[in-house]
Amino acid sequence: MRQAIDQFLDYLSLERGLAKNTLEAYSHDLKSFIYYLESHHMASLKDVKKSDITDFMLFQKDSEKSSSSIARSLVALKVFFRFLVREGLLKDDIASVIETPKLWKHLPDTLSFDEVERLLKAPNLKDWKGVRDKACLEVMYATGLRVSEVVGLNLGDLNFDLGVIRCLGKGSKERIVPIGKQAKIAVRRYINEVRPALEKTSGEKGLFLSRLGRKMSRVMLWKIIKTYTRKARIKKVIKPHTLRHSFATHLLERGADLRIVQEMLGHANISTTQIYTHINRERLKSIHKKYHPRP
Repeated sequence: MRQAIDQFLDYLSLERGLAKNTLEAYSHDLKSFIYYLESHHMASLKDVKKSDITDFMLFQKDSEKSSSSIARSLVALKVFFRFLVREGLLKDDIASVIETPKLWKHLPDTLSFDEVERLLKAPNLKDWKGVRDKACLEVMYATGLRVSEVVGLNLGDLNFDLGVIRCLGKGSKERIVPIGKQAKIAVRRYINEVRPALEKTSGEKGLFLSRLGRKMSRVMLWKIIKTYTRKARIKKVIKPHTLRHSFATHLLERGADLRIVQEMLGHANISTTQIYTHINRERLKSIHKKYHPRP
């Protein structure tokens, strides 16, 4: 069973070109399923029935997994079993007839414009780390890039003359995003004053470097975000994509077209972007409730 998973992951990587993070999520979900089968004394995928998959989903629910995590696991299983049938390893695709559990639409956490301002002012610009970190945060808010996309940026992805950044999103899809004046100022200062001292080997292409001269990792950037969130005394629960969510929400609040926001975020389906219109509606309702004389 584990060998079949390895074959499947190779297929996703080589033939479908899925991103590393997506591959890791598929790997985690499928290995959890295999562990569940083995704990129930099942040694072959040929013995798996539809009821075993639904029992696994109920097991996840009892383990207090979120509905979105359970749905993601089912997607992984559906693609996996489809692959097994296509490769002739199984006769029937038992997962195809299982319905995805209905999910509540969870509105992503966002920062107010004032909170974003406090966050962006938190780095100490008298220190090299502060100059680098401010450039990172400014780019994230100016472009709406994912954490993985920010740390994956290279020097050659910047075009200051046009005021844009090129990035590789999910599935290695390239997109061009405007960077904005304030972010350009911060990045120029970082490149001119800080990056040369961090570059340990000539020819290093990465834009944002660690003190060791290598590209920053996702974990490192996430720690930076949390550090300045505390420094800015922001009480909200901050997640890796909070600045990305704030970017999209603030654009829509100021009248940006949903299709344009979709393109800048790199969403394949506009329904993913539409979640931000729900945020706008919830915000309007809260303002009405707070200020209307007869709420």
